[in-house]
Amino acid sequence: MIFLASQSPRRRELLKQLGVDFSILDVDVPEVREPGEPPEDYVSRVAREKAAAGLMQVVAIPNALVIGADTEVLLGDEVFGKPADADDLAVMLRKLSGRAHRTISVVWCVSASREEHAINTTRVEIMPLDETDIARYVASGEGFGKAGGYAIQGRAAAYIRFVSGSYSNVVGLPLFEAFNLLVGAGYCRPAPP
Repeated sequence: MIFLASQSPRRRELLKQLGVDFSILDVDVPEVREPGEPPEDYVSRVAREKAAAGLMQVVAIPNALVIGADTEVLLGDEVFGKPADADDLAVMLRKLSGRAHRTISVVWCVSASREEHAINTTRVEIMPLDETDIARYVASGEGFGKAGGYAIQGRAAAYIRFVSGSYSNVVGLPLFEAFNLLVGAGYCRPAPP
């Protein structure tokens, strides 16, 4: 049995693309960066905590494997999580405007007998945005609940100048890494050569 410790509809849709059967677990893990915690360590810790919290719910199920993931947008050492409100979203968009940033995802697969993880980093460049662009995007509501305050698979695609790396990573689950973790754990067959 495979379980996804996430309520994200984007992660669900992405995992479905792998053709695996899975169930959803509702976990509540605080996403708070510790003082001085490197961004990559923070993203990995949150993803692992999600997977561990999910495993606690299903540990009695034989062969249960839980996938936990976290995705964040990084500009230098600053971590852009989900915007708290419209003002926070507008601030994020102003900072990302005309600049390249990194989107990092960490995926953990945990079971009663093993833990494995993988990391993916994608470089994304957003075109310069003026105040009208920002106001329109904030008003659309699309950026809420999204790391970095934008959805690359939605209206924000019109503002993305360049992507170097995994598109699915920016959406919220790097499929190459997730698939290979599932193969390594014996829950998927390797892709043909």
